[in-house]
Amino acid sequence: MKNFAYFEPKTIEEASRLLIEHGDKAKLLAGGTDLLPVLKEGEVTAQYLISLEKIANLSGIRYDDEGGLSIGALTKIRDIEKSDIIREKYVALSEAAEVIGSVQIRNLSTIGGNICHASPAADTAPALLAYGALVKIEDNNGGRTIPVEAFHLGPGKTALETGEIVTSFILPPQKSHCGANYIKLAIRRLMDLAFVGVAAAVTMDKGVISEVKIGLGAVAPTPIRATNAEAILRGKALDNDTLAKAGDAASQQACPISDLRASADYRRRMVKVLTMRALQKAIERTNSGLFFK
Repeated sequence: MKNFAYFEPKTIEEASRLLIEHGDKAKLLAGGTDLLPVLKEGEVTAQYLISLEKIANLSGIRYDDEGGLSIGALTKIRDIEKSDIIREKYVALSEAAEVIGSVQIRNLSTIGGNICHASPAADTAPALLAYGALVKIEDNNGGRTIPVEAFHLGPGKTALETGEIVTSFILPPQKSHCGANYIKLAIRRLMDLAFVGVAAAVTMDKGVISEVKIGLGAVAPTPIRATNAEAILRGKALDNDTLAKAGDAASQQACPISDLRASADYRRRMVKVLTMRALQKAIERTNSGLFFK
């Protein structure tokens, strides 16, 4: 690892000014579980590291019934995993958090880092997509909020402009009879990247799906919504035939690659299987009385 200058700004404005001043030569440091290994290996270079640890109010989990859930960008993955309110209200995000790395990694890594690293296989991304999360972004001139599906532009690429910093994620309040599930397919449950990751969030109203969102990970250049499958499901009283059609639609919308971990064909077939399973579990969790064999 080459020598670098290290900054600990106390405010977003100060951190933003440092990013603007040093441009591509600077990197933001949160938990460091993604950045530090690639710096050590020389895969990424940085002359300036800007730590966010000293900036107030960038971590923490807050919830109210009107505003929903707010998660600071520096909130540790382990804190998300262990949060009672997330387990109760946003279980798919809790399930995604608990399969990231090891306990030691989850104690260091942050949700902001997991999303800003922009890996197509990031576990939290499908869950955030399924919950319709928003990304709050700030710089030294103010801020903006964008849907999480607009944040990732490609592997390692995000919608952040120079000087912008992700400060929090906002998940809308959950309605009654809403259920969700996240499933990760990998060789090992922990310490491994997903071949496929699927999250589904479903709201039922009198036996009919009134709202549904499905997030897919590791099957496209970015995490994506399975919008075609959602359209098939919305307004339907779910049966096995409709479930299979939704799985097919999700599979067709995926555009995976073949690599050392899995072939594109295998990933595409598993998208169908995992989409159906995630939907089944999500619907069972709505307490609507629907169960699948």
